[in-house]
Amino acid sequence: MLKNKDLLGMRDITPEEIHEILNTAELMKTVVTSNNKKTPHLQGKSILTVFYENSTRTRLSFELASKYMSGVAANMSASTSSVAKGETLIDTARTLDVMGTDVLVLRHPMTGAPHLMAKNVKASVINAGDGTNEHPTQALLDMFTMREKKGGLKGLRVAIVGDVRHSRVARSNIYGLTKMGASVVVAGPDTLLQPGLERLGIEVTDRVDDAVKGADVVMGLRIQLERQKKGLFPSVAEYHKYFGLTEERIAMAKKDALVMHPGPINRGLEISSAVADCPQSTIDEQVTNGVAVRMALLFMLTRRKPEAAGL
Repeated sequence: MLKNKDLLGMRDITPEEIHEILNTAELMKTVVTSNNKKTPHLQGKSILTVFYENSTRTRLSFELASKYMSGVAANMSASTSSVAKGETLIDTARTLDVMGTDVLVLRHPMTGAPHLMAKNVKASVINAGDGTNEHPTQALLDMFTMREKKGGLKGLRVAIVGDVRHSRVARSNIYGLTKMGASVVVAGPDTLLQPGLERLGIEVTDRVDDAVKGADVVMGLRIQLERQKKGLFPSVAEYHKYFGLTEERIAMAKKDALVMHPGPINRGLEISSAVADCPQSTIDEQVTNGVAVRMALLFMLTRRKPEAAGL
């Protein structure tokens, strides 16, 4: 079981905990892919997703994970809640906590928001993405997919390509993969690479070809078109030419290399349609695995002993 009552980031958990989460997710995937998606694992438990940012995959997968395990699932949208009237995050958290909520799943544009919430509630808090900091459940489902396809994580060369500077997915994957013995290289234009990334024990390059060459896994990151206004790259066409995942670049990776992307994808920008839909692509399967991983986390957090949770 997890040593802490919350899952706030990959930086905070041990390799042993990662192993246990992935092993539990393996069992949960048999439920997701079965004809009878109903288990009693969360019977009597309540899961509340609290999203201050838009989401499709993450929010729905948490809600489906809860319902597949017979839990009570509800969603709070900041735009239609008392947040719109000026209520603070802490007051909102305390209100939701005293409703008998067992797990709060928070996505927030402010870095550190889940950590602040966790300090003020008895419920377990899962970070579903905070600012440009972390997105731990995305990293766990990515690692689950890699392990399932490759048989393990140790020794894999994983290339992460795109807007690394602003990507919470990239950070969580870097923390998690390096803990599990994988070799990580990140690539993108200098304007989209955060200074000091080398200190995390990874390779950093502005040449995508060098990063992809010999890789076991190639992961594209979403380029947010709104950042174009900040002049971080000259044009969409130029970005795709020099940094996009094309068939020619994927051919430089190992023949059985996986193509991954956290979604949603911008076809013709960070990845071509031919690559997104190629036989090596696991983009759709990542979504399936996301439900299994989130089922595993909800089960593990709601089965913690009271003394371990500090209650």
